[in-house]
Amino acid sequence: MKSLKHGVFWPPFLLVLAAAILSFTNREAFTNMASGANDWLISNLGWLFSLSGFLMVLVCVGVYFSKLGKVRIGGASAKPLLSFKNWFAITLTTTIAAGITFWGISEPIYHLIWPPEAMGLEPNSAGAAIFSMSTMYLHWTITPYAIYCVPALMFAFAYYNMKRPFSLGSTLAPLLGDKVNGRWGKTIDAICLYTLALGMAAAMGTSVLNIAGGVNYLSDIQSSTLLWGVIAAVIMITFIISASTGLMKGIRILSDINLKLFIFIILFIFLVGPTSYLLNLGTESFGHYLTNFFDKSLFTGAAASDTWPQWWTTFYWANWFSWAAITALFLGRIAYGHTVRAFIIVNFVLPAMFGGLWMTIFSGTSIYMQMGDGSLGEVLANSGPEAVVYAVLAAIPLSKIIIPIYLFIVFIAFVTAADSTLAAMGGISSTGITPESPEPGILIKVVWGVTISVVAWVMISFAQIDGIKMLSNLGGLPAVLLGLCVIVALIKVARSPEKYDKTIKQDEEEINQNRAG
Repeated sequence: MKSLKHGVFWPPFLLVLAAAILSFTNREAFTNMASGANDWLISNLGWLFSLSGFLMVLVCVGVYFSKLGKVRIGGASAKPLLSFKNWFAITLTTTIAAGITFWGISEPIYHLIWPPEAMGLEPNSAGAAIFSMSTMYLHWTITPYAIYCVPALMFAFAYYNMKRPFSLGSTLAPLLGDKVNGRWGKTIDAICLYTLALGMAAAMGTSVLNIAGGVNYLSDIQSSTLLWGVIAAVIMITFIISASTGLMKGIRILSDINLKLFIFIILFIFLVGPTSYLLNLGTESFGHYLTNFFDKSLFTGAAASDTWPQWWTTFYWANWFSWAAITALFLGRIAYGHTVRAFIIVNFVLPAMFGGLWMTIFSGTSIYMQMGDGSLGEVLANSGPEAVVYAVLAAIPLSKIIIPIYLFIVFIAFVTAADSTLAAMGGISSTGITPESPEPGILIKVVWGVTISVVAWVMISFAQIDGIKMLSNLGGLPAVLLGLCVIVALIKVARSPEKYDKTIKQDEEEINQNRAG
C-alpha cells in the first residue's frame, strides 16, 4: 500500500464504502436515493447512451480503414506479448462473456412477453419473436464490443506509442497534452474507478443470481440472501487468488479453459436443440437487425412515452461504458506487439461474431420453448430470470451433465473478468506501474475485491434485478462522458498517427545506430 495513489484511490473507495454502509444502516434511504438518481438518469439521458454507443461503432469501422490501422502497438519492432489465440481468449472472457451466460437465455423471454408498447407487438407473436431475437443481436454483438474497443485502443496507443503513464487520463493526451499527467489525469482515474466499482458490482450480482439458480436446480436449496452471500464470498476469494497470480498465470489459464468450454457447449446445444428453427429464426432476425440497425440503436421511446429502452438498452450501454473505461487499461496492456487492425479484429469483430453465435443458439432455444407452450413466461413471473436459465437447460438432453458444466462456465467467466478488472483497478490506484513492472500489489486488489463483493450482495439482496440495473446506470454516466472525449482523441490520432507516435523516432534511431555499428 506504500505505492498507493491517494488522490485516485480514496475518493471512489470512500463513496462506494459509504453507499454500502448506508444500505446496511438505512435500507429505505439508500434505496430511495439510488432509485431517484437512477430514474432521473434514464428519463433524461437515455438518448446520450444510445447516441454514444452508435458513434463507437462508426469510429471502430473508420479507424480500421485509416492510416492508424497499419500502426503496430509498441512500435514497428515490438514483439507480441500474447499469441493470437491467447489474446482472443483473454479478450473474450474478460469483457461480456459473464453476461451472455445469464441474459442470453433469460432476456429474450422478457422481450417476447413484454415487447415495447411503442412497437404495437402482440406478446408471444411471431413479430415479438423476431423483435426479441434481433434485440439480442443489438444488445450483445456489435455495439457493446465497439464500446470496449475504442477506449482500449486509445489507451494502448497512448501507453505504448505515446509513452504516456498507466492512467485513463492518458487516453485524452491528444486533447489535453501534458495536463493529463497532473490533476486532470488523477480526477479522470478516480471517477472511472467509481464507475467501474458500480459496474463490476452489477455484473457480479448477475453472476451470483445465475449461479444461485443453478444451485437451486441441482440441490433444491432456495435462492436466498444467505445463498447469495455464500456464492459472492466464494467468487470473491477465487478471483482475488487468481488476480494475485498475475496475467501470465491465472487469467491466461482460466480464459483458455473457458474458451474451450464455450465452444463445447455451443456445439452441443446446436446439435441436440431445435437446429433448423435456430438457423431460420437467426437468419430472419439478423436480417431484421441489420435492416433496422439505425432505428434500433437510436430508439429512446420518448415519442410514445415508452420506458422499455430505458430499462434495457440504456441499462446495457451504461453497463458497458462503466466496465469499458477501466477494462481499457487491461485490454490495451495485453495488445503489445499487434497492429491496430488486429486489435480491432480481436476486440471488436471476432467477439461480436461470437456474441451473435451464442445468441442465435441460446436465445433461439429460449424463444422456441416459449413459443411452444408458454411455460418460460410462467417461470419468469413466478421464480425470476435465474430460474428461466435452468428451465431451458433442464429441457436439453443430458441436462444433468450440461448444467454443472454451464455453472462452471458462469463461475470461471466472471472470475476471469474480475481478475483482469482488479488488475486494472489496482494498477490505476498505484504508482510505479510501467510496461516493465505491470502488476500492482496484492493488497490493493484484495481491498477492491472485497468492497465490490459487498456492494454486489447488498444490491441483489435488497433490489435484485432492479438493483443491478440501477448500479449499471449510475456508474455509466461519467464513463460515457469520458468515452465521448476518447472518441475525439482517437479521431485526432487516426488522422495523423505519425504526429503522436514516439516509437517512430526511436525505431529510426535504432536503425541509424545499427548502420553506424
